[in-house]
Amino acid sequence: MSWESIAATKCLALKNSIPTEWVIPAAIFPPDDQLDVTTFPRESGMFTGRELEILSTPAPKILSHLSSGSWTSEEVTKAFCKTAAAAQQLTNCLSEIFFDKAVTHAKELDAYFQETGKTKGPFHGLPISIKDNINIIGYDTTIGFTSLANKPATHNSTIIDSLLEAGAVFYCKTNVPTAMMIAETVNNLFGRTVNPLNRKLTTGGSSGGESALIAFGGSRIGIGSDIGGSLRMPAACTGLFTIRPSSGRFPNFQSRACLEGQESVNGVSGPMAKTLEEIVLWSSIVVGQKPWIRDPKCVPIPWRSVETKKSLKIAVLWDDGVVTPTPPVARALQETVEHLMTAGHEIINWAPTKHMEMLGLLGRLFLADGGKSVRKLLEPTGEPFRPEMKPYEEAKEINVYGLWQIHVNRNALCKYYLDRWNEAGIDAILSPTTPYSSVENGKFDYAGYTCVWNLLDYPAVSFPCGVNADKDIDTAYGDHQALTDLDAQVQRNCKWSIPN
Repeated sequence: MSWESIAATKCLALKNSIPTEWVIPAAIFPPDDQLDVTTFPRESGMFTGRELEILSTPAPKILSHLSSGSWTSEEVTKAFCKTAAAAQQLTNCLSEIFFDKAVTHAKELDAYFQETGKTKGPFHGLPISIKDNINIIGYDTTIGFTSLANKPATHNSTIIDSLLEAGAVFYCKTNVPTAMMIAETVNNLFGRTVNPLNRKLTTGGSSGGESALIAFGGSRIGIGSDIGGSLRMPAACTGLFTIRPSSGRFPNFQSRACLEGQESVNGVSGPMAKTLEEIVLWSSIVVGQKPWIRDPKCVPIPWRSVETKKSLKIAVLWDDGVVTPTPPVARALQETVEHLMTAGHEIINWAPTKHMEMLGLLGRLFLADGGKSVRKLLEPTGEPFRPEMKPYEEAKEINVYGLWQIHVNRNALCKYYLDRWNEAGIDAILSPTTPYSSVENGKFDYAGYTCVWNLLDYPAVSFPCGVNADKDIDTAYGDHQALTDLDAQVQRNCKWSIPN
């Protein structure tokens, strides 16, 4: 079967898996020129007041309702399944739907609670969405390749087993770009996921299906992954919170990666959510499950409460020497710095020394196999390289000795940055997550702000700061000389239209 036929069949099956009663009627289906569809649940009339209350309630409060018996897992699960169905129809954010299985599981948890008066773990009854690369038995893990469609996983990723034990309910998987190595969520199998805040704009990648679902309201907490910014860029494009941990903090074992066996830069898993308290909740519960018992690469460090200093020394990276932040991001960064200074924190400037060198090195590491990993997943169905994957199509393989020398350079850069950090005596670096608040679909041209922290394996967060892009205000932040030709291109392509 051709790759086109596989894609068409898979997409049709996905469409048909949406229950008839949750298909949006033509009479209320938002027109193409309605860009912000996040208002749909509230304004469409499809959702009850109870459902809207559930959707707007942060996860800790949902868990409180579930543990008190005032809400059932069945009704909570159905509310999020119904909203995920709407999100799929309006943003194309899902890759697998298993609502029936989720509701059955929720009923079992409700029965357990009614019989025992106890919850089954700290996530008892809470629906959690998962990125496509995370294996769950019985469902595809395609990572955007037609050759991996219709080949259900025969094992769970370790994070799935851990969260099932904690009482979580899984109900859908979310779309990713081809190989999870594109900064936007688009592939030849499912097509493009769009931003629910503005459907002309990208939701980022590679956890872009996840960020679209959460931003729309179809999930409170989702699990994504990050090897070059794949959690942080989508969070920035949709106004969410996320954390990219250092490798070994959260379990990532037995999840699918395109560059299987590549360990020069480690991929990690992490949560995405609308609130910081939900990120803390997920992180504390996952670490509390002692993931090092299941995942051989997790470090055995228990969850700890740490009291931070009242006054922090924070370095600010105003630009990375390659691409300057677009006006809305520049304003958000400036206003954040002003708030920090008002709160009594010490601010210093941080030069992007060696950042360009690190980006070049990172690119060589990702392409070290000469594109073989990607090519071998495209060839079985004759699927072509997408234009965004051109570097993988043209890559030249690096021999083992050459790769080892790159590792030597990487380690030297890590030591250089560690020494620089310690000499400056800083507590954190504040930087743009991306140069964009978001950008028109197909025009996300630069991911350099996130990649350096993957090479260094530093923990990194992305958070919304309450700044809405406003062309009239942000014009004052746009008068600068482009650092590079790429910088000039980024500035031309930017759209100042949604929160960062």
